[in-house]
Amino acid sequence: MSRPRAAIVVTGSELVRGERTDRNGPFYAREALSLGLVPERILIVGDDPVDLEAALRAARESPVCLVSGGLGPTHDDRTVELVARVAGAALRVDERLEREIEAVSRSVAERLGRPYADFAAGVAKQATIPEGAEVIGIAGTAPGLVVRGGGCVFVVLPGPPGELRRLWPAALASEALGAVLARTVPPSRHVLRFYGASESAVARALAEAGGDGHGVEATICARDFEIHVDLVVEPGAEERGDSLAEALRGPLARHLFTEDERTIAEIVLDLCRPQGLRLGTAESCTGGLVAARLTDVAGASDVFAGGVVAYANDVKAAELGVPEELLAAHGAVSAEVAAAMAGGVRRRFGVDVGIAVTGVAGPGGGTPEKPVGLVHYHVSAPGLEKGREFSLPSDRETIRSRATVASLHLARRVLTRSRHEVV
Repeated sequence: MSRPRAAIVVTGSELVRGERTDRNGPFYAREALSLGLVPERILIVGDDPVDLEAALRAARESPVCLVSGGLGPTHDDRTVELVARVAGAALRVDERLEREIEAVSRSVAERLGRPYADFAAGVAKQATIPEGAEVIGIAGTAPGLVVRGGGCVFVVLPGPPGELRRLWPAALASEALGAVLARTVPPSRHVLRFYGASESAVARALAEAGGDGHGVEATICARDFEIHVDLVVEPGAEERGDSLAEALRGPLARHLFTEDERTIAEIVLDLCRPQGLRLGTAESCTGGLVAARLTDVAGASDVFAGGVVAYANDVKAAELGVPEELLAAHGAVSAEVAAAMAGGVRRRFGVDVGIAVTGVAGPGGGTPEKPVGLVHYHVSAPGLEKGREFSLPSDRETIRSRATVASLHLARRVLTRSRHEVV
């Protein structure tokens, strides 16, 4: 069975100018793939109507076109108008939708202390939709729409990622998109995540196993200092997919840390929960990035108590109890101070696990003995203390990111009592 193809059109001049990073295109692509569609392209265009219409016309050649952005009340929000033109549908005001958007707008006007008249024109604009479009809900005041036209099903959702994801299940339940998905057979997947292995080592292991093809598509991606391998397996090729996954597990077993799509922060939190452990962070050069990764995870509060950003030595001493003589003897960037910071945050917050990071992120501040890129990190847990270091000559952002990821992976190894000590 030939799988239907899906084109993705993401609109917003702020994306084209590089002011924001597109999150909707990758989300759409992952979802399309999991549903059995083939994501063939992601087109990112600005708000210029000529460019947007051209992108929509090109995307109309696919059975499905997933669109995000341009559904607001202002003059440069033209997506609905252009989808209607490309689909060959007239525009009309949907009175029921207009009442819904009006109710939301009146509530906003009241909270802001502004007259509703300021919002009225935008309400009428957002309630004007293509003839025959299915309204699947609203997010804020932006409607989600499913539109048939020219042999293509257009799914049109708002640009803010949270709003798009909230309306996505309703799009899947729509009659038009459901009819396309009924013709698909979703592929199976193997997800393997490695830490401490090089991209070339993973590629070599895959090649030695026979490589992809014959119903299995393999992607190898270096991301956040991890190597992510996805094997997309077409129906009928399951045995080959299983064989390739097993071939990767064998020589790289010591580096394999998960076979699902959880982030390292999620894994650390999940390891703490069944043991009833609480966790705190003490950070210098990372400036709170470790805490940020952990609190990016919804529900982290049942494990993560808090963090201390102890940039200055006097803060390390006052807030974390790092002895001043230890700082004088070894310096702030040292294994001894990292260990003292990890123990200090455990005492400070009364937690079971402390993660500490201290280093020279640069671009200045390095010495021959302690160059830019030297980082010490330490994890203190009940019955086990582990510290590590790395020295990575690089830019400030890379050093801080590497330190964040490395400290979380060390926490994973401590919490699992792993015998593998890869950096």
